[in-house]
Amino acid sequence: MSKISTLNAEHYQWGNACDGWHLLKQDELSIIHEKMPPQTAEVRHYHVFSRQFFFILNGEIVIEKDGEECVLSAHQGIEIPAGTPHQVRNESDFPAEFLVTSQPPAHGDRVVVKKVKSISHVTL
Repeated sequence: MSKISTLNAEHYQWGNACDGWHLLKQDELSIIHEKMPPQTAEVRHYHVFSRQFFFILNGEIVIEKDGEECVLSAHQGIEIPAGTPHQVRNESDFPAEFLVTSQPPAHGDRVVVKKVKSISHVTL
């Protein structure tokens, strides 16, 4: 048995100076500890196969999920079903840390999408 933490886990960087640590990296399940500096965001995307659960450890993030925004603080979480466009942003002035559980793992299963505002009235 061995302990895992950000001190000994596989580390990677993503987005605008954001950090991730693979706490559990298996074929069917992934748990990643992520840290986002203030005023950073990931690109809007969805996963074809992977469903995810974000759980906030400290700080505050905004998750846009299929056009709706949700502000999450410490000890709050949200599930993102497979196929659901989403984006995580840290709009605060403080770092945010959270766990991302993905089943199956989301690496290699990401489709980038752009948010398109709906058109309520068109005149021809």
